[in-house]
Amino acid sequence: MSQALQSLLGLLDLERIEQDMFRGQSRPSVVPRVFGGQVAAQALVAAGRTAPADRHAHSLHAYFLRPGDPGAPIVYTVDRIRDGRSFTTRRVVAVQHGQPIFHLSASFQTYEEGLEHQAPMPAAPDPETLPTASERLRGHPHLDARIVEKLLEAREAVDLRYVDEPPYGSYGAPREPHSQVWFRTEGKLDGDIDAPLLHVVLATYVSDMTLLDSVLLAHGRGGWAVGDVVGASLDHAMWFHRPFRADEWLLYDQESPSAHGGRGLGQARIYTQDGRLAVSVIQEGVVRVPR
Repeated sequence: MSQALQSLLGLLDLERIEQDMFRGQSRPSVVPRVFGGQVAAQALVAAGRTAPADRHAHSLHAYFLRPGDPGAPIVYTVDRIRDGRSFTTRRVVAVQHGQPIFHLSASFQTYEEGLEHQAPMPAAPDPETLPTASERLRGHPHLDARIVEKLLEAREAVDLRYVDEPPYGSYGAPREPHSQVWFRTEGKLDGDIDAPLLHVVLATYVSDMTLLDSVLLAHGRGGWAVGDVVGASLDHAMWFHRPFRADEWLLYDQESPSAHGGRGLGQARIYTQDGRLAVSVIQEGVVRVPR
């Protein structure tokens, strides 16, 4: 396991300060606010720690309310909304400086047999044949070297590989609003830390990294690394369909059906390498052209 992954796992290991209250820290981000995927992942950890052990996360719905301050701790308060015979529902509010910055609802379910079908996995090349994030970013001389290093540092716990040229690499002309990324953690998860919730939490963390790329592609924008747009996540929803491992290759197939009114919508599916549909994701974000 890489040191970066150990650091990320430490970040996600919240401190319990009351029965249903937890405290988390932050890490530096590319932008001067807390990375949205971190807040969502930590909130899911808080919710999961109050749910029965035999119930696994199957969905989350979240709103980003205010920018988080990376220099201050975040307090997560959990409301035990419902414990039914099959489902458990939790609501989490993340607070900084006395104000809510994030709100999450999560649902957990006991395992049961049922009807089974899924959308087929799209074609994608073997992830081992694709450039690493470092090779991609350092291969573009037009990018500011300081931004490149910040991006790499922010993503160093994850091996993330674009199938095609990312927005920051080739921009200026619109492309199909579709992007594919393979990802897995930089190291195996085993022993005491190898729990189903952790794999779901890590996928939640990664899911906020690239989902709005397809919005940028549709308009020929390079994105945050180039500075030709400004934006932030507004809301985020995920459905966890089947078990998966975050330390094995996952295909993140993303597209944007719409952008309007300073907002862009991204939707995606996450597949295991053997073709099982593991997760569905939808996010809307602010995407504005600087004046």
